[in-house]
Amino acid sequence: MGMPAAKRDRWTRAEVERLIADGPLQTPRYEVVDGELFVTPSPLPPHQVIVGELYAALREYVRAQKLGRVYFSPSDIELEPETYVQPDLYVVPPEEDRRLRLATKATMLSLVVEVLSPDSARGDRGRKRLLYQRRVPEYWIVDLDARLVERWRTGDTRPEILRDELTWTPGAAHPPLVVHLEQLFAELADPDDEA
Repeated sequence: MGMPAAKRDRWTRAEVERLIADGPLQTPRYEVVDGELFVTPSPLPPHQVIVGELYAALREYVRAQKLGRVYFSPSDIELEPETYVQPDLYVVPPEEDRRLRLATKATMLSLVVEVLSPDSARGDRGRKRLLYQRRVPEYWIVDLDARLVERWRTGDTRPEILRDELTWTPGAAHPPLVVHLEQLFAELADPDDEA
């Protein structure tokens, strides 16, 4: 599905929320950052495989370290007024997790993960990256085609490119989470190649 028929220079969060409310399905995914509307179709299976693997690794680690909770899309995030994003995965700290039991939108995140698809790459590396860098300590862009992760932190002008190992250390009191990227991307291999 392409952009909605009504072309605008600037979208509001309320307009995007209406698009979502009027749509009978969870897709396409609508997001707005700095007035720009992003419309993303349903993800393909390789995307979902990697989201699932990262969710499992993050969930185990976040629970063991008592760092809050891991969530996945569709889920509403409002990091700034007039923004509305739905990252593939995100971690909220314990106090935000408690607040979310009574609220509908997360506003404080410890980590954001986006797995690139052809329709999301421009937004994930552009306006959404800038938003996340303003409001989230760490942002991972997982590039399935290049088999790498771009790590962005607040203030970075260039990403750290990770090809072998991805570590996340949310605080000095916690051991790092380590994700071996070769193993992660091996999940995308053709099952016939393993025979």
